[in-house]
Amino acid sequence: MTNIHDVAAYVLRERGQMTAMKLEKLVYYAKAWHLVWDEQALFPERIEAWANGPVAPDLYRVHKGQFNVATWPKGDPDVLGPSERGSVDAVLRFYGPKPAFELSDMTHSEGPWREARKGVPAGERSDIEISEASMYEYYDGLVGIGEE
Repeated sequence: MTNIHDVAAYVLRERGQMTAMKLEKLVYYAKAWHLVWDEQALFPERIEAWANGPVAPDLYRVHKGQFNVATWPKGDPDVLGPSERGSVDAVLRFYGPKPAFELSDMTHSEGPWREARKGVPAGERSDIEISEASMYEYYDGLVGIGEE
């Protein structure tokens, strides 16, 4: 099975250097949309509702202290299968051009992060997981909006 490091390595290979915050948000959106499109997790690692938006602790441990990330020392981008690459590529086409602060603002306004942060004061640390069920429910609900 693909892991979060494989996805991070793929994102950086396809998009090049970016901020660590942007990488975190793109990997989050890749997991969320793959759940909707393929009805299975893109990777098993957890994503938590941190004060600055969704963060995967497994990624954070690798990029901690770096503002920009150009390469990923873990993972293999070539292990992603066709449907996994398709999901990540679609996410990169839509979300990739957006700056990190916009992606962060978007995640703060969306249900999965808000639901996981319910009752946690703004700016306070949290290790509450954003569930796959909440990601699926929220993003699946967006499918078809604006197509009428």
